[in-house]
Amino acid sequence: MANDEDGSCRLYDGTSLQQMAAIDLKDDADNVRYDVSSRRFWVGYGEGGLAAIDPASGKKIADVKLDAHPESFQLETKGKRIFVNVPGASHVAVVDRETGTVIRKFGLTEASANFPMALDEADHRLFIGCRRPATLLVLDTETGRTVAALEIVSDTDDVFYDAAHKRIYVSGGEGRITVISQMNADTYGVSGQVATAPGARTSFFVQETATLYVAVPHRSEQKAELRVFTVTP
Repeated sequence: MANDEDGSCRLYDGTSLQQMAAIDLKDDADNVRYDVSSRRFWVGYGEGGLAAIDPASGKKIADVKLDAHPESFQLETKGKRIFVNVPGASHVAVVDRETGTVIRKFGLTEASANFPMALDEADHRLFIGCRRPATLLVLDTETGRTVAALEIVSDTDDVFYDAAHKRIYVSGGEGRITVISQMNADTYGVSGQVATAPGARTSFFVQETATLYVAVPHRSEQKAELRVFTVTP
């Protein structure tokens, strides 16, 4: 669990729920991803850091320096790269997780404030949710080239790729989910908009059950709740 306020990353036992370790990352611990191949956790934090944590020892074992605070990032399952959104520098950093170094930077010119990200590893495509303007950018992971740009819901915070249905789901604080269809690796189109609630920008997609969960925050008369959407063909 990453904690913004105290900058810590805490590890808990999945059965007892007892805290096993706490790693002090000093400031703004944010997104967390687990690397199955190396059995490490990666955590974005601070003014520009990506830390690798060994869950067995509860210690930080690697650190990657970035140009600004990292937001969402994705790990290849059949490669060694990590793609990291760095909105403060208007680029996507490409990290070699074996050497712990930034090997490329994909500059973004069509849109900025790149926060959420999803990866289609099979087609070598990266989906970047941008807030200024509200745009989904589709990048080629081999070249960094932008192959598509589509208008999406504003104030986006989560993007998910549904490999089974060839769709992308983008949730945003404007109160909608933008649904994008992938015809092929280079061709995309907005196929629908699903109403949610103001501020409901945090979501989670479960591929195995084809279910999208959207968190609705408490605002005035609006009650906090979790809305569940089932994806159909």
